[in-house]
Amino acid sequence: ILISVIMPMFNLKTMNKLAIFDLDNTLLNGDSDRNWGLFLAEKNIVDDNYLRESEKFYDNYYQGSLDIDGFLNFCLKPLVSNSMELLVNLRMEYIETKIKPILLSKGKNEILLRKKESEVIIATATNDFITRPIADLFGVEYLIATEFEIEDNKFTGNVVGEPCFREGKLNKVMNWMEENNFDNSNTTFYSDSFNDLPLLEAVNKPIVVDGDDRLIEEAKKNDWQYISFR
Repeated sequence: ILISVIMPMFNLKTMNKLAIFDLDNTLLNGDSDRNWGLFLAEKNIVDDNYLRESEKFYDNYYQGSLDIDGFLNFCLKPLVSNSMELLVNLRMEYIETKIKPILLSKGKNEILLRKKESEVIIATATNDFITRPIADLFGVEYLIATEFEIEDNKFTGNVVGEPCFREGKLNKVMNWMEENNFDNSNTTFYSDSFNDLPLLEAVNKPIVVDGDDRLIEEAKKNDWQYISFR
């Protein structure tokens, strides 16, 4: 007698769970984009005027009034005006001296915990040139970020597609989920920022991490979980 046993087929997404992490001030004790500008100033790649303009943009970000297109054009200036070889070498030093000291171990541990039962992605407004090696430090393969166009090994000054900011972050994450056969029934998003409210409101389980004051109020109002990685 031949007895055939049909085994269930499993793959990476069997449970269809997805954990999404913001990066700056969530997994990092600081802002990678801001620290990149400070680092470039230390290396005399940008001047004090750049830093003053940078601080204005970050004030607007925390106030909820950031002109994302103006900010990205600003961020692109030092990338467009320098060779890729120099930028890559600078980035290596930046990761070692500015990013590794502000990695939050509790955040990394949470990622490791979630990986046992979920796919994990990092979704950040900061551009992918800066954040790809940071995602690697957290052992996260899938990064959704603002993308800067590169042609002939040089930055063109253009943004590819939609910036990964506010509704743009929501759209990019939802597009990624559709392309990778995830639905929204078991999705968690960790973030510190009021600017991430569109995605926080869209996921199945929003978790506020060391949130700003406005986001903490939203968490209380909506009975969202809020925690600290610090």
